[in-house]
Amino acid sequence: MVNIEQLLNDLSFQPIGEHNGIIKRIKGVISNTKPNPQKLFVAEGIWLASMCLKFGTHIECLVVCPEHIRTPEVAELIKNLSTKTPDRFSVSAKTYEKISEKGQPDGIMALAALPQRDIADFAPPPKAVILVIDGVEIPGNAGTMLRMADGAGADAVFFCNRKVRMTHPKLIKSSQGAVLTVPTFEFSTVEECRSWLRAHGFTVYLADTRAEKFYYDEPFGKNAALIPGSERYGIAREWYDGDYSMIAIPMLGKCDSLNVGVAATVLTYEACIKNKLKK
Repeated sequence: MVNIEQLLNDLSFQPIGEHNGIIKRIKGVISNTKPNPQKLFVAEGIWLASMCLKFGTHIECLVVCPEHIRTPEVAELIKNLSTKTPDRFSVSAKTYEKISEKGQPDGIMALAALPQRDIADFAPPPKAVILVIDGVEIPGNAGTMLRMADGAGADAVFFCNRKVRMTHPKLIKSSQGAVLTVPTFEFSTVEECRSWLRAHGFTVYLADTRAEKFYYDEPFGKNAALIPGSERYGIAREWYDGDYSMIAIPMLGKCDSLNVGVAATVLTYEACIKNKLKK
């Protein structure tokens, strides 16, 4: 069994209390109420901390709680993550539990930064598929769509008229790590986003129940940008001011619409299968 106290001492972890500035900083990120220009988020627990290690995520600092570390797996993760940051701290169980969002904490959390990507460096491949998340207001929906985009093999996710922070804890959790893997870019307006898509030869597909063609009848086979709309307002009016195609998802029951995350899943998988798997 690993001697955790000795390990933390060997790795030069500094003991701190709940009033330390680091703890206040973590609380601010978790509460999602303070400015966050560095796009920091809290990666708590074995799984998400391991994802940060796997994908080379920038680590601002590492905070551990000896009393909650129970397995050699966590000890090994602490050693590996310690090589990524000089700012390493240990806290008491009382302090850790005040910032932890887990019922049974693993005793490890990292204050990390989302990947910084420049749209100027993004070169979409032939027959690329991009999901445009426009005006979505619920963090869980946005995170779920990122997770789905990763699973479907979408080439990027564009956020337009963003209503949620990328660092919102619910978005981070629901993305299941996809927020670290999927190329994600933000556009301030529809026109800015549409101009980029037009310049790169994308056909804009609007998910609209008035469409004459169902999504499965669309052959795709070309650069495709999929716009499912937002939860409250649907597709922004500005998207109809430019060139576009409309595709519909048939509603065969009593309801007249799907959750935006479900609609995005249906469209994205169809486009990715036809563009990437079919010869």
